[in-house]
Amino acid sequence: MPSLIYDVAVSLDGYIAGPKGDISRFPMEGPHAEAYAKRLADYPAVIMGKNTYEFGYAYGLPPGARAYPHMEHLICSSSIELPESRDVTVARSGWLEALDALTARHEAVYLCGGGMLAGFLLANGRITELRLKRVPIVLGQGTPLFAGRAEATAHLLSTEPYENGVVYQHYRIG
Repeated sequence: MPSLIYDVAVSLDGYIAGPKGDISRFPMEGPHAEAYAKRLADYPAVIMGKNTYEFGYAYGLPPGARAYPHMEHLICSSSIELPESRDVTVARSGWLEALDALTARHEAVYLCGGGMLAGFLLANGRITELRLKRVPIVLGQGTPLFAGRAEATAHLLSTEPYENGVVYQHYRIG
């Protein structure tokens, strides 16, 4: 069965970024980051929203390029502006249908960032796994792990603590 995997760093109070998308308080190096990079190498496809995709521009991502060169990309946005010669697929509507088509082609799809899209997909029963890197910080505000009124039950599959205080938690949803 295909999986939609939300693999994301999150603060103790449930934020994946601070105000204005600030991720500076999240540790980017260490064994938790190495394990995440290894998981990324195994994902064949990625789905993300406009804000997450455009976040890559600050790190040199050209509009229309793949953020992860080895992955097929689906960007869910009714308003994103990209060149016609883009190397990503844009779903301006019918996001669930576009995701279902993507998961039909790939065994696993990585949900990259985006509390709004994550909340929408969780509320519509599409997220099957949650892989959290719990970072020992409290942000108080920012981008929530899930925006909106999403509800689900998660079953813990594994936990791995790291010396820097980050705790990896793997859940199955449903």
